[in-house]
Amino acid sequence: MSESLSRPPKADHQFRRVAILFAGGPAPGANAVISTAATSFMRSGTEVIGMKHGYSSLADFSADKPLVQGRDYVVVTPEFLKRTRSGQGIMLGTARTNPGKHISSPAHFDDAQRVAPLKNVYEGLISLGVEALISIGGDDTLKTANKFKMYQDRLPAGSKRIPVVHLPKTIDNDYMGIDFTFGYFTAVDTLGGEIRNLLYDADAGRCYYLCETMGRSAGWLSYGAAISGEASLVISVEDIHGKYRGEETVTDASGQTKIKPVMNTEEVVGRIVKTMRVREEEEGKQYGVIVLAEGLAEYLPSKQLEGIPRDEHGHISIAQVQLGRMFSKLVADEFKRQTGRSRKVVGLQLGYEARCAKPHAFDVMLGSQLGVGAYRALAERGLNGVMVSVSGQLDLNYVPFEELVDPNTLVTVVRYVERGSDFHRLARFLETYVNE
Repeated sequence: MSESLSRPPKADHQFRRVAILFAGGPAPGANAVISTAATSFMRSGTEVIGMKHGYSSLADFSADKPLVQGRDYVVVTPEFLKRTRSGQGIMLGTARTNPGKHISSPAHFDDAQRVAPLKNVYEGLISLGVEALISIGGDDTLKTANKFKMYQDRLPAGSKRIPVVHLPKTIDNDYMGIDFTFGYFTAVDTLGGEIRNLLYDADAGRCYYLCETMGRSAGWLSYGAAISGEASLVISVEDIHGKYRGEETVTDASGQTKIKPVMNTEEVVGRIVKTMRVREEEEGKQYGVIVLAEGLAEYLPSKQLEGIPRDEHGHISIAQVQLGRMFSKLVADEFKRQTGRSRKVVGLQLGYEARCAKPHAFDVMLGSQLGVGAYRALAERGLNGVMVSVSGQLDLNYVPFEELVDPNTLVTVVRYVERGSDFHRLARFLETYVNE
């Protein structure tokens, strides 16, 4: 056992060069993850390279198009990492390039055309002498890491293998396998601060703000921002059930019909107006801030989503839906219909300003532990195909990809805010009380 003030001993591993890659949307604390992962390996004599802008260059790699230092990757040095752990932004950049986008079942790995981008990633890393890959990103990046491992599992015997570990990242905090993701609390605090500012503005002008916050799949960010920002009401995808939920029949690209859950817009608007009326008629408050999760846009009827583009992961461009502005007119009209009074209702989008906010101490600590966890998973434990997780007092855990990704569809499971949970009830307890 080492002395309490001694650094843990160096791991006995064979990695001479490892690569770090960040993909997807930014999150506060990203540089803490990158910096500590790189430093951990560099201190054990391993060279570290950082791939620039996610999979952008790797997915297009070919023998006649070699990767170029400075353009496609950087060799990480102590000077490069100087005072970066608490820094803003992402020192390696990011992108949403998805080399696994054509693979949606294990059988697709037998299709050379579908697997070509993953093959390019593998050969690109091999060309750089990379012997292990650290993947940092959201659930889409986790899916890509899993597909990259599965691609290598099918290589002929004797082929070089590049172990891969994944570090979970999303300000949405909707990840299975970990309690909180780095950047979440910084984002919540940033958005909560903006909501509080808007409350003062709304009070002064006797108006309402409908704030559309990030949170595509689950309501963690919306609920956290509403709680910390003292919002009047928060509505997320978890709340679209019962009378707030309907169905429609849609036809997918293959011509098959399926039932799609949709939001009962009329009931949701009515619930918002009810909050406004209680505030005004019972509490004497002619102002407020309502928080809507951007993921509600996915529950709009299909006809309202026509023409909205999708990214390489199949997600609609929610920013182009303008959910807050759409609802602001509906709410203002319904309020006037019910009361005969006019009330200014302004729709705003919040979220992008939180993605690269200066990280708080907790997110720096959490991100640092995840970065060190990548080193410990690869160098100390010899693991492959695991996501590094943190629980309790920043205790490290290593979750196999197989526990996080459906083996048949190769997609991840979203972790929603559980209706009726203590966290969900906290928001209901603190917002304007409406007896329903």
